[in-house]
Amino acid sequence: MNLERIYSILNNDEKFDIYYNERAVWVQGLDENAETAKVGFVDNFEEKDVFIKDLYERNL
Repeated sequence: MNLERIYSILNNDEKFDIYYNERAVWVQGLDENAETAKVGFVDNFEEKDVFIKDLYERNL
């Protein structure tokens, strides 16, 4: 995923299907360098900082 798409998702009220390593996540925010995003996993309460390039959407 690219930075422009992340900003679009963060500034939108719609739900998007975003994945990291085959697990559904929601993007909570970006770091100050805009290289990593803090994500929460849909299937549990785990949170993790991941590289934006490792996030993806299905069916695009």
